[in-house]
Amino acid sequence: MHDNHTTDSQNIVIEVTVVGKDRKGIVADITNFIFKNRGNIEQINQNVVHGFFGMHLQASFQKKINRNELDEGMRSLSKKLQMEIKVHYQEADRVKNVAILVSKEDHCLLTILASKKMKEIKANIEVIIGSTDILKPIADDAGIPFYVVNNIDQSEAENHILQLIEQYNIDLIVLARYMRILTPNFVWRYPNRIINIHPSLLPAFPGAYAYVQAYERGAKIVGCTAHFVTEDLDQGPIICQESFKVFQSDTVETIKKKGHALEGTTLLEAIKLYLEGKLEVYWGRVHVTES
Repeated sequence: MHDNHTTDSQNIVIEVTVVGKDRKGIVADITNFIFKNRGNIEQINQNVVHGFFGMHLQASFQKKINRNELDEGMRSLSKKLQMEIKVHYQEADRVKNVAILVSKEDHCLLTILASKKMKEIKANIEVIIGSTDILKPIADDAGIPFYVVNNIDQSEAENHILQLIEQYNIDLIVLARYMRILTPNFVWRYPNRIINIHPSLLPAFPGAYAYVQAYERGAKIVGCTAHFVTEDLDQGPIICQESFKVFQSDTVETIKKKGHALEGTTLLEAIKLYLEGKLEVYWGRVHVTES
């Protein structure tokens, strides 16, 4: 997993995700392993749906840790429990790595890349993953690796994306108008680390034709929502929302044009807040801090 041997844990928080078929003893074995390594559990969340278990745990350490030993211990637990266990290390001083998932629309991607070029966001955009190759020229121009993952079977597609996320040591996944639905099997691995932009002031006008619905229903205010992705699809914790007025002279096309511009800036604002460490999620709500 990592080549580092010993790390000053004052700058390290580890995230452990566990996914697999539900069985007894999973939580106890993993928490005991953390305690034996002198770790302090900061957060732990778990869920079981139709016999499928998912757990996310955050732990910090008061003394230096040996990554190789920790990783080897987790691999042993993985074999014992027959579960998939991943460890992600969060170093406070390391610039975060971002993956952007896209489909056909380019407005959000272009906004993010323009901000990066202007050095407005401090992050490494390591990889762009597309459900089609339509936006590959944009990635090529920016010098960012682009991968097409278009498997018809969603589980196969997600397995491919998971491999890329691990390969590039990704901290934040951004859905920049990515039009495929991610399953709980994927989402549970990255709690509060996947940000989506939705073309609506959720929960109103959900779906792919939000602006058409808004126009047909005579909406006077239209907007968009940046939110963390959960297994509840578009019901995840809201990070920020923006809106604009609709005038009688507006058409579907003018609403779309305004909406697309707003989607880009709203998604970008959510990304900046995340990268600046200003987002905390508890009780299903996002709280913006001053840190």
